[in-house]
Amino acid sequence: MKIKMKVTIIGGGVIGLCSAYYLQQEGHEITVIDRGDITDGCSFGNMGYISPSHFIPLASPGIISEGFKHMLSSSSPFYIKPRLNWQLMQWGYHFWKNSNAATVKKNAPHLNDLLQLSRHLINNMRDEIGDVFEMEEKGCLMMCKQQKTLDHEFHLADEAEKFGLTVERLQKDAVQQLEPDVELNVAGAVLFKDDCHFNPGKMMVALKKYLETKNVRFQLNTTVTGFEKANNKISAVITDKGKFNTGEIVLSPGSWLPALAKMMGISLLLQPGKGYSHTYAQVEKNIRYPAILVDGRCAVTPWGQSLRIGGTMELSGINQNILISRMKGIYDSAKDFYPGLKIDFPPAGKIWSGLRPVTPDGLPYIGKAANIDNVLIAGGHAMLGISMGTGTGKLVSEIIQRKTTTINISAFDPERF
Repeated sequence: MKIKMKVTIIGGGVIGLCSAYYLQQEGHEITVIDRGDITDGCSFGNMGYISPSHFIPLASPGIISEGFKHMLSSSSPFYIKPRLNWQLMQWGYHFWKNSNAATVKKNAPHLNDLLQLSRHLINNMRDEIGDVFEMEEKGCLMMCKQQKTLDHEFHLADEAEKFGLTVERLQKDAVQQLEPDVELNVAGAVLFKDDCHFNPGKMMVALKKYLETKNVRFQLNTTVTGFEKANNKISAVITDKGKFNTGEIVLSPGSWLPALAKMMGISLLLQPGKGYSHTYAQVEKNIRYPAILVDGRCAVTPWGQSLRIGGTMELSGINQNILISRMKGIYDSAKDFYPGLKIDFPPAGKIWSGLRPVTPDGLPYIGKAANIDNVLIAGGHAMLGISMGTGTGKLVSEIIQRKTTTINISAFDPERF
């Protein structure tokens, strides 16, 4: 006999909603609390990829030296705002410590398992909630301008094949054949055929509407201010809109995770990494394939006649400040790779930004809190929230119900630092 649990999910991004999706399938009573209205987080303005191709963690060899090289440029793809901040220094130390080949070799299989689980599950979710978010299963291009970059991507393609991924190595002319409507300026690309993409905003709206039909309660525009604790459990969530009693808690508030965890007495290392994007509603001759512009450190995603360009990793704390020069770097890279693409630089008021939650080793936090019996932490997915959303939601449901998890989650221990 199933025990119906009262679960409060704090955070209405893709991780929170996917957790609600799998928990409601098991008949539990779900409340989602979010500081916004579900339409203003990172889950809306990202590139919309589900990418098994991204099995290399962000903390990897060369990332530190590359970061320092780019930091002096106002339009660079990577930026750390200099400031005296103990949490940032702690995070930076552990990021440096994990940016080595041995750690990547250890972590990549775990990242791969979660990415492949999510890729498998998204098709089932689409069929369940409705095919309304423009999902396409044609793969994603890793496009390279320089030959040395292309050689490196071909090497990564070899590693991808070891994980069972299907790849296609393409020289310049072959890439151009895939994009007959737009002139390219590239050396070549790798096509990761298992990747898919969709409109993340439409997916989030569709998922929220579906959850509402399943009696999931949404408490939006609500700020969590504290917690009531009894017998080593959180008994209630205190907000600016009142108190909510709870049985189990899923803590998935994105970049606000450390602040809320601290209210519970839990210390987590995580930094908000700001990304930027702009969406063109109507492109006369649009590209056909989503692509990571490897040398340019940005990405492009088409949905019919619309096109999104986005990227950058800006570690400047929690703020909504827009640095126009960062969007300029993204735009310039897109035009450099696609000289035939007819797009103008977006007006400042049309530039979107969001805060990605970044852990020091590039792996998310997924698991129970060590010292509080009814708290489960699910966050720190960085640029892969959409890519890992369904898999994380499935794991959250399994953990809360004390089931054996579909994949090994030991590498995602929230208190590993």
